[in-house]
Amino acid sequence: MHTEAHMIAPSTALDSAPLLRKEFTLEPGHGAVVRARLALSALGIVEATINGRPVDDHLFTPGWTSYEWRLRAAEIDVTALLEPTSVLGLALGNGWYGGRLAWEGQRALYGDVVAGFADLAVEFEDGAVQHVVSDSTWTAGPGAVLANDLYDGQTIDARRIDGAWQRPGFTHPDWRGVVELDHDCSRLEPYIGPGVSRQQELLPQAVWISPSGRTLVDFGQNIVGWVRIRVQGAAGDEIVVRHAEVLEHDELGTRPLRSAEATDRYVLSGDVDELEPTFTFHGFRYAEITGWPGEIGIGDVTAVVVSSDLDRIGTFTTSDPLINRLHENVVWGMRGNFLDVPTDCPQRDERLGWTGDIAAFAPTAAFLFDVDDFLRDWLRDVALEQRHQDGVIPFVVPDALKYLDAPDLFPGADATAVWSDAGVWVPWALWQAYGDRRVLEDQFGSMTAHVRRVQTLLSPSGVWDTGFQFGDWLDPDAPPEDPAAAKADPGVVATACAYRSADLTAQTAALLGRIAEEAEFREAAERLRAAFQREYVADGRIRSDCTTVYALAIVFGLLDEPDRRAAGDRLAALAAAAGWRISTGFAGTPFITDALSSTGHLDAAYRLLLERECPSWLYPVEMGATTVWERWDSMLPDGSINPGQMTSFNHYALGAVADWMHRVIGGIAPGEPGYRSVVVAPRPGGGMTSAATSLVTPHGRIAVDWRVEEDRLHLELELPEGVHALVRLPGAAEQRIEGGRHRLESAASDVVDATVR
Repeated sequence: MHTEAHMIAPSTALDSAPLLRKEFTLEPGHGAVVRARLALSALGIVEATINGRPVDDHLFTPGWTSYEWRLRAAEIDVTALLEPTSVLGLALGNGWYGGRLAWEGQRALYGDVVAGFADLAVEFEDGAVQHVVSDSTWTAGPGAVLANDLYDGQTIDARRIDGAWQRPGFTHPDWRGVVELDHDCSRLEPYIGPGVSRQQELLPQAVWISPSGRTLVDFGQNIVGWVRIRVQGAAGDEIVVRHAEVLEHDELGTRPLRSAEATDRYVLSGDVDELEPTFTFHGFRYAEITGWPGEIGIGDVTAVVVSSDLDRIGTFTTSDPLINRLHENVVWGMRGNFLDVPTDCPQRDERLGWTGDIAAFAPTAAFLFDVDDFLRDWLRDVALEQRHQDGVIPFVVPDALKYLDAPDLFPGADATAVWSDAGVWVPWALWQAYGDRRVLEDQFGSMTAHVRRVQTLLSPSGVWDTGFQFGDWLDPDAPPEDPAAAKADPGVVATACAYRSADLTAQTAALLGRIAEEAEFREAAERLRAAFQREYVADGRIRSDCTTVYALAIVFGLLDEPDRRAAGDRLAALAAAAGWRISTGFAGTPFITDALSSTGHLDAAYRLLLERECPSWLYPVEMGATTVWERWDSMLPDGSINPGQMTSFNHYALGAVADWMHRVIGGIAPGEPGYRSVVVAPRPGGGMTSAATSLVTPHGRIAVDWRVEEDRLHLELELPEGVHALVRLPGAAEQRIEGGRHRLESAASDVVDATVR
């Protein structure tokens, strides 16, 4: 990027979000323009136009990174937009940089001045390059966006919309100069992951009047985005759109939003106005609209779905419609929360990159969508935050919490199990899914720093039972006001997680040929495993004797036989004693079905998956959920919202069971990282008579389609050329199958039937 380009901001205060413009003429005598590239960034978020036309279809540029050390710059081909005389325009919003972040009411955590950056490089036929850069020659003026905040919404005064500022020859007394900020532009770097854009549109499924006389709109699906309106009313009239995920007592259920207003306001021009608030986003299914002139007609309001541009690569469907809806809920929850950063929830005064959520969900995410670049970009910030916090991976990345004026928020916090383990578990999940060693090479320093940090936190007995822990967060038996009060002993959870991270880091070191580190972390893992068995395992029981501790011990490989067999039996007994209702939180839920099915209790895993009573995966489905909830009982059976202050209806973490569904029901699992070989081992059960699963891998498409008919299992398999599968069907010997299309059959006598209908 050109060294003369600066971050620029208006030189005087404006009563709206700033607009910046630069008029320029192409240099003569160099022939035709062969290429024009725009490098675009901001302190805040920016939308750029050339001669009034958007330079691309992306939103929220440059996204949210650890701004202290890294700021993205989008690189856009704008050759087709140039004219002999052109205007480059930038519209700025607060975004994550200048808006509210987290729940303490603080804003502008990174800086109180939003600014824009542009470097347009125009290459001519003769090789000459003309740079048009953001500098002191630009001008700034007011626009139609009177207020904008990611939590609170956006206000647009349509009377102030005037495209003249985007055309050559524009002058206006309200337009003044700009200042060049003292900002280190060497922090600018290209995007690794994709940008954010509009994904699809939804029309209202119903429009009605609530008991209080409010107009409510149901879009039929909990989404992330906004409502675009098309309306004509009297000039100066205001339309207000409030958003929420659910209804309560037949009115908009806004309490879970906490302090987030999630409200957009539109002042009408008197002409036909088509308006959308692209400097904010909301998590919602329902909208409450006031001030609308007359009745809302078809096409007047449209829900616009926004997300990072991720390619869908994995599909899954079965003969069970409730399981299909659960899976769709997982997909929708991921789509909404993968908006530049993998967030916890998209609606309340939070929307942060909680590390524990993605630690649990990464394998599921990597199957459903191609998230390799998306998460590698985020992992850059994990490493940066960790490097500046003495090796500690924080609870959220980017770490906004370190700026909050709340010293008692997490007393004694340091590295924390599951959450900080994301620095190891997420790179490993990407390696398994895509087989690209770069993520391990890039993150190896972060992985080793985390494991070494944890070693300093162990007690003299060798287990990790010190310091603050979230533990098995949101155990369904914990009281609403204390989600950390889980059945699982936090030391058992933490020590199990410490072992897994040490073990995976040792495996990573071996893959990378780091012999000394492999020995270091293998020894650390063995010490943790021995300490876990010595301190927490006795007479076939694990301390706190609850489902989560057995699930972690089994799946992470902490037990020897016969303790592993005993743990599987005890886990199945506990699941049965709970009436097959779920009894795990964030730590145990991703692993409990695997723990059951891998220890000979496939029927118990299906019973758990198919249970409908609260708490269970299917309880929210039967309550009408269209995304995965944060709490197993975010909505109570009587239709009221959980009384806890932390209640979201769009959290993907508990949807991590989809990873097990893809592998065990669907039958597709990697035999080698990146599916260079594949294990095809569907294990039908639960009364399901068919399932179809597919995955686009780096080597091509894999598809498994099975059905049970007359006690026979029929399977159709599609493999890319050059990829082989180890096929394991019930009642049949293992087969090695080469690439191509195949039909196989086996006796279905061993298929379990855990139907609980």
